[in-house]
Amino acid sequence: MNETECIEEQHHVDHYLFPVIYVFVMVISIPANVGSLCVSCLQMKKKNELGVYLFGLSLSDLLYSSTLPLWIHYTWNEDNWTFSPALCKVSAFLMYVNFYSSTAFLSCISLDRYLAVVYPLKFPYLRTRRIASFISLSIWIVETSFNAIIIWKDETSIERCGTNKSYILCFDKYPLEKWQSNFNVFRTCTGYVIPLVIIIFCNQKVYQAVKHNQATESREKKRIVKLLLSVTLTFFLCFTPFHAMLLILSVGKHSTDFGKQIFKLYRITVALTSLNCVADPILYCFVSETGRSDIWNLFRFCHLPSKSQRNMAVSVSTKYSVELGIAE
Repeated sequence: MNETECIEEQHHVDHYLFPVIYVFVMVISIPANVGSLCVSCLQMKKKNELGVYLFGLSLSDLLYSSTLPLWIHYTWNEDNWTFSPALCKVSAFLMYVNFYSSTAFLSCISLDRYLAVVYPLKFPYLRTRRIASFISLSIWIVETSFNAIIIWKDETSIERCGTNKSYILCFDKYPLEKWQSNFNVFRTCTGYVIPLVIIIFCNQKVYQAVKHNQATESREKKRIVKLLLSVTLTFFLCFTPFHAMLLILSVGKHSTDFGKQIFKLYRITVALTSLNCVADPILYCFVSETGRSDIWNLFRFCHLPSKSQRNMAVSVSTKYSVELGIAE
């Protein structure tokens, strides 16, 4: 187990700030993403390719949210990992898989909406459930393979502060090793910059198409524009501070004091990135009329007494949701 330099101030910040953020995210994101999974399953049954991407996004957020109790205990214990090193590796692995699978699925959703709105009749073969399933499976394979390096590396280290006080750190340690710096630069370019460009480009083209569409009411145009801005800003705010701090830490050499200050800011941005698990199901599932109708029909389905009534409800809700999906 390696030893790192002492940054004692960060332990006090983590003790108060991180558990509050993680508890907030866990309480909201777990039930929200479970609901989002149900909605995406209904959409996949209706052969909606968007449901495949929503399923992958919700599953990724749910896996990360399930590890938050470990991070809450870790930060409340002033960054002292009391669990096994293997559990530290798994938690860090799921966190990074969530970061970059989320950006990939968000890019796919933006591309799918771009093709649906800007070229509704030109590329139908790209907007099928089979293609979406293949792309989603590829995302999981690529992200799992790239982040598997975390499993093979030692993610715990000892930080000694004075002669009588020490901490067992999980995952986050300073200074970074050479492989970590190179890997961070690669992940920032491929997992953040490219998805950001795709999302901005697609949303801007969708905005132009909606703006010049005479058949869309002005009220509906405003709603769509607000949603596009919310999606873009949420992605930017959740992931940009983290990757900015990550790049500053990874590129170039810094003085010890400056590096420690940047590392403390970096730790805060890691916690703020988890807010993406709350924003995703709200923006991509519960905001749309189709998603809300599916959730409502699920509640009705659970409260119907007989099997025949449930089958009838499923038939009616499917027809209604398909009509809403076509309208949207």
